[in-house]
Amino acid sequence: MRIGQLDLGPRPVALAPMEDVTDASFRLICKEMGADMTYSEFVSADALIRNIAATTRKLEIHPAERPTAIQIYGRDVDSMVEAAKIVEQARPDIIDINFGCPVKKVAGKGAGAGMLRDIPRMLAITQAVVKAVSLPVTVKTRLGWDHDNRIIVELAERLQDCGIAALTVHGRTRSQMYTGQADWEMIARVKENPRLNIPLIGNGDICSGDDALRAFNHYGVDGIMVGRASIGAPWVFRDIRRALAGDDATDIPPALSPAEKLACLRRQIAESIERIDDYRGILHIRRHLAASPLFKGIPDFRATRIAMLQAPTPAELESILAHIETNILPSLQ
Repeated sequence: MRIGQLDLGPRPVALAPMEDVTDASFRLICKEMGADMTYSEFVSADALIRNIAATTRKLEIHPAERPTAIQIYGRDVDSMVEAAKIVEQARPDIIDINFGCPVKKVAGKGAGAGMLRDIPRMLAITQAVVKAVSLPVTVKTRLGWDHDNRIIVELAERLQDCGIAALTVHGRTRSQMYTGQADWEMIARVKENPRLNIPLIGNGDICSGDDALRAFNHYGVDGIMVGRASIGAPWVFRDIRRALAGDDATDIPPALSPAEKLACLRRQIAESIERIDDYRGILHIRRHLAASPLFKGIPDFRATRIAMLQAPTPAELESILAHIETNILPSLQ
């Protein structure tokens, strides 16, 4: 699959952009685990123009994580163009436009998935950003605003006509948020459109190697994007890569053991603390610990889980993880 001059190879697997999740450290870990491409957290066009420090830090890219896209969102043509020019100076491989975020603080203000209620403005922003930068511009969006307005098949054509180099479709409407199941039949309809000649990346409920195989073999997408399944489990990319490789998986490292998965989470904790500080670094990583499948289905784990998620200092958290490593993980091997 090619996006502009960027060759991602056959059946690429990308890490989805996720706010408060896909920071540079997490992106690099996912890349090491087999992600073919990574995406930044959401970058607010308005905040970037105002040079807000927390936003400008999102433009940092580690050389080893490339290829990387920086994703921007906003609701005004001029601010999105100005933000895209700023992002271009950070030299990502791709600039992605967020027309898919469903959360109220974004979509409720007309940005993100809110643009699905104002298609002329969406197209104007897309066309203007494409013209303003030399990098490939891509779009990530949803099926439509709600069930009665699933417009993605026609919209994909119109976005392509604006000059985008690839399109990612999350198989839910904005009204669904993250409930129910992603509608991959609708994603397939986009791909089946003979007028669409840009790469189509499918997103939504890709949680395993079997899901990835189904997306490529049954629904025919060019690439897939993994989001929530990677939170607390960046090793999902290795599992997917092994499934896609099939009999050729001998070139891919084996699946991680429980001990190796715990070591991976410890690395995330250490890098989060180093990047922010002790207190906020632990708060940031709790989402990963809470979501991690490593800690799912363990008998009599509830008290340990609560202690792990409430540990206020690095020392206390490490003490709990050491207890898990010594007394619990051996039973999971």
